[in-house]
Amino acid sequence: MRRIITSNLISLDGYLAGPGGDLSWHTVNDEFNQYAKDMLNSAGTLLFGRITYELMASYWPMEGAKTDDPVIAGKMNSLQKIVFSKTLRKADWENTTLLSNDVEKNIRQLKEQPGGNIVILGSGTIVSALTQAGLIDEHRIFICPVLLGSGTCQFKGHLDRKNLLLTDLKGLSNGLVMLCYKPIK
Repeated sequence: MRRIITSNLISLDGYLAGPGGDLSWHTVNDEFNQYAKDMLNSAGTLLFGRITYELMASYWPMEGAKTDDPVIAGKMNSLQKIVFSKTLRKADWENTTLLSNDVEKNIRQLKEQPGGNIVILGSGTIVSALTQAGLIDEHRIFICPVLLGSGTCQFKGHLDRKNLLLTDLKGLSNGLVMLCYKPIK
């Protein structure tokens, strides 16, 4: 069975993005980029909500991304991508499938198929829904050393209490702290 992994950078006060979707506070370095390469090499599918999909699709296929980071851009562009949206009408980014309903049902079926990990980047609404449904196998959270005060929360909507087990902890030289958690079932 395939695993679903979330991998997100958040502020110390729990935001995925600042006001207006601001991500300028993300502090990545060579250590983080190596993590990203390793994570993408283990992935078979990327899963997005509409907002994160539009952000990623506006960057990774562009020549600047391919020039600045050809390895990560190559993986981001070539991997299978699924975007869940009730408002998006088309998804033109290479290897993307657009689905508009039954998130849990579709994800349960996807987990049963052969392939690498299913990785969710950003996409707080999807992360929340799949966490509530007990479908997330691991949360990888990179805490950035910044307080934003407002923005887009990591988890949205109704979420029952979920107990987690810390399975890994690593500090990066740029101040990021990676926390890996698995649900306690």
